[in-house]
Order: sequence, then C-alpha cells, then structure tokens
Amino acid sequence: MQMVYRYEVYPSREQEHKLFHTLKLCRKLYNHALNERRETYKETGYGLTYNQQQNALPAFIKQNPEYSQVHSQVLQDVLRRLDSAYRHFFAKEAGYPRFKNRDHYTSLTYPQVDNVKRTFSRTGSVYLSKLGFVKMETHREFPVEAIKRVNIKYHGGKWFANLTAEIPDVTPIGNPSQAVGIDVGLNHFAVLSDEKVIDNPKYYRTMEKKLAKAQRRLSRKTKGSHNRGKAKANVAKIHAKIANQRKDFLHQASVRVVRSYDLIVMEDLKVHNMVRNPRLAKSIHDAGWGQFRNYIRYKCERQGKQFILVDPKGTSQTCLCGEPVLKDLSVRVHECPACGLVMDRDLVSSKLILARGLSKIA
Repeated sequence: MQMVYRYEVYPSREQEHKLFHTLKLCRKLYNHALNERRETYKETGYGLTYNQQQNALPAFIKQNPEYSQVHSQVLQDVLRRLDSAYRHFFAKEAGYPRFKNRDHYTSLTYPQVDNVKRTFSRTGSVYLSKLGFVKMETHREFPVEAIKRVNIKYHGGKWFANLTAEIPDVTPIGNPSQAVGIDVGLNHFAVLSDEKVIDNPKYYRTMEKKLAKAQRRLSRKTKGSHNRGKAKANVAKIHAKIANQRKDFLHQASVRVVRSYDLIVMEDLKVHNMVRNPRLAKSIHDAGWGQFRNYIRYKCERQGKQFILVDPKGTSQTCLCGEPVLKDLSVRVHECPACGLVMDRDLVSSKLILARGLSKIA
C-alpha cells in the first residue's frame, strides 16, 4: 500500500527562485501540450497520446534550451498529469482540461527516486535534482528506503514535500470485536452507534467574515499591481489556514475512531451530488465528509482494521424495527409509531448503518 508523508521544506532564496522558475516552465509545457492536443484533434479528428507527446519531448527541449534546467522526469510528469486530466474527462469524472495560470499550477513531481540514500543522505534535508539539498522539517520518522516519489508543493506561502512510500500491506483483523456505525451530518459532525458524538467545528463559518473582508480588499486593487498581489496572497493564506484547521481536526477525529474500533461502517455518500443543493453546499464543503471517509479508510488499511461502505438510502427515514418513518431535516427526534422508539434521529441512522455493515460480513 502507499503512504504519503508531508513535511514543510525551507528552500534558500536562490532555491526558491529556481523552484518558481521550474513551476513556470512546467506550467508553460502543460499549456503547450494541451494546446497541441486540441489543435491536433481539430485538424485530424484524433487526439494525441501520452507516449506520442513524451516521444516528442526531446525535440521540444532542443528547441527550448531553458528546459534543460529541469529534470527530465519532472517534465514527463507534466505530460502524465495532462493525460490523467483527459482520462478523468473521458470517464466523466471531471470537466475538460483547462489551461493553467500560475495560481493553478503549484507543484512539481519527481516520479522516481533514483537514489534514495543520496536523496536523504543529509539529516533534515531532501535532495532535488537541479536544485541541491533543501532543508526539510522531519517532525516524524518515515521509511527512507520505501520512498518512491517526491512531490514539492507551494501552498499558502509555504513549501511542502510530499514523500510517497510503498509499504507492505497489513493482515486484516479476522474477527473484529469492536464495531461502530458512523452517521455524518451538519448539526453534529458525526454520531457513532455507541452514542458518542463528534461536534462540528465549522472552521469556514468561523473565518467567513475575515475571508470576505480580505476578498473585498482584493477586489478593490488594480489588476497587475503589487498591492493586488499582496492582497491575493493574504486571501490564499486565509484559505490555507481554514484547510489546515480542517485537516488537523479530521486527522485527530479519524485517529481516535480507528484506534477504538476494529470494524467501522459508513455511508457511501455521493458528496459531489449533495453539494448541488445551494442551501447546504457551503456547510457540506466545510464539514469535509469525503476527507474524513478517506482518512478513516487508509488508517484502517494501515492498522489492519475493517472498513465498510453501505448504501445510504433510507438510513434517516427508517426505524430500527424496519418501519418507514418519514421526516424532514428540521425534525431532530425519531419517533416510530409502530414500535414506539423515541431516539435522536442521527443515533438511529448510525445504528442502521452498523446493522447494514454487519449484514455484509455475516
């Protein structure tokens, strides 16, 4: 299985200048390759493949000598990203690939670590080809020999190194003794089937006024001016702070859940469909249900715990006895006319989710 270890890096002023220049060249290559695919399709009715564009890369570098400053694997990864964008488009998982500006192309990847010992030969540093050793804050240990890929990302005014490691799969626990069903929501972030509740911190809502103020300041700045650049960076920092707060909360919550239970059952929610509701979209995005589910999944895989997704249909409109009990979102207490059960609606849902998960492994 794959694990990603994220650390903040501190490039020198010269290294940072080279990194920004490398990102600029990668972005220009991405846009060139995208334009090449579009024009070829218009002229011939056939698109270009990754292999065709990769084979043409040496000639492109020869015509544009500045690209010799960039590692060849980094340039190949640019073309691989574009090919991935097209595959997601044809699979109807994303829109048609767009041209990138500097705010939407902020990372570069070394897809193969050729010499692991050299890459991490200095304590607290990572070696990047064409850049040299860059200081890295390793706040936790990582399996050096298992690192296969290095991604460098600029986000919120800071640089980060994402190290991808291939680690052995963990043997799953055979007979789980502790099982739980989790119902995520907006009133409470999550309600567990054993009556534990995780409150919703609502980080975006808390920072919404401050963000709106910063965005208004940005809108008043003259395009292309130095002050507009500073205002834009301030907005990006606020967004980054919200995202970091949410990630920290989701990691802590998911760790507590995975450590406490051997079998975890959640609903297979289609979040991208749910956010089409304009009244709830902002709150759903703020909650981060999809991230929470992904964190639970990979932490279960890492510790050999079982993770099951079940059909969410009817979990909020059905009693534990099986009787349909229809209610809208404003009704927070479940009252069953058939069996007389009176319980918090989210708790009923979590118990139903657990029951559906257990029926899958019965």
